[in-house]
Amino acid sequence: MIRINLLPYRETAKKAKRQQFFATAGLVAILGALIVFFGFTLIEGYISSQESKNEFLKKEIAALDKQIEEIKRLKEQTAALLARKQIIESLQRDRSDTVYLLMELTRQIPEGIYLKSVKQDGLKINLTGYAQSNARVSTLLRNIDNSPWLERPQLIEIRATTVANRRLNEFVLDVMLKRQKTDEPTKAPRKEAK
Repeated sequence: MIRINLLPYRETAKKAKRQQFFATAGLVAILGALIVFFGFTLIEGYISSQESKNEFLKKEIAALDKQIEEIKRLKEQTAALLARKQIIESLQRDRSDTVYLLMELTRQIPEGIYLKSVKQDGLKINLTGYAQSNARVSTLLRNIDNSPWLERPQLIEIRATTVANRRLNEFVLDVMLKRQKTDEPTKAPRKEAK
């Protein structure tokens, strides 16, 4: 038997194609929506992960800032302690210098010279006194120049004056104290025969 289809097959084919198109479009839309959703979720995960890392880093930076402040405070304390130590070492080193200075002055001052004042400012010593003659002052200058403890005598002023009805020469003299080396044992100079 011969079958003849009298139904409009073209319309059925169009309808089938249309349904297939809408189904495909629906699937593509769902697939697109899923891709956007997963992409958005993935990006949000990265952002939240980065934010948590940033918060951790901020906490660590704050802790490090506190440690840096503590280190600065410790460095300041160390510097203050070192300064105190240096002052104490300087005082320890210089404490015998005055004794040696006075001993050396008694050795180097010739007869006929009388000291009125001795002032020390660091290594600089200012001597003020009276001499019976100018020759005595020049002898004092030569003695100081040859001294192992004193150096660079500089006569500031010398003038004639009268003290207790005696004619004397008043002088002002600056001298530098020699710094003795710390690695050598310090010895007092021996008295030289004059």
